[in-house]
Amino acid sequence: MPNATVPPTDLHRHGGDGWVTCGDHRHWGLFGAAGLLLVRRDLDGTPSHLVLQHRALWSHMGGTWGIPGGALAPDEKPAAGALREAAEEAAIDPAAVHVVGTHVLEHPAWTYTTVVADVAPGYRVEPRAADPESLEVRWAGLGDLGSLTLLPAFGEALPRLLTLLG
Repeated sequence: MPNATVPPTDLHRHGGDGWVTCGDHRHWGLFGAAGLLLVRRDLDGTPSHLVLQHRALWSHMGGTWGIPGGALAPDEKPAAGALREAAEEAAIDPAAVHVVGTHVLEHPAWTYTTVVADVAPGYRVEPRAADPESLEVRWAGLGDLGSLTLLPAFGEALPRLLTLLG
């Protein structure tokens, strides 16, 4: 059985992987990072569920819930990076995603872009843990978010992100 606190050796890797020091803390992604906040809506158009990732224990702040995402590759645009990461980590087909906006968290030496999106018309998304970076990936009801231990930065940003959903 693999060690739950040590990353596996078969992870997706690219030139943007690495830590950036920002004051007294670090961020993952030499060129910044991005993630996909994918929403499913009720028949009346009200947001009802989000795709959430239960982060592997060996990852930074492992064991918390957030969105699929990670470091941007060199010269990669945030939306492309978020869609790539969601495909790698959560088996989400980029064609099934309709981007509706972005939210950028800026630090002096690093940025994180949350790409906010709906499931594209005519598509059905069944997210799943597609690589070792996740303990689980699933649709989570908005009413269930209070019972999950959220990645702190995601939890902080969530009220603002929800306003982008309309």
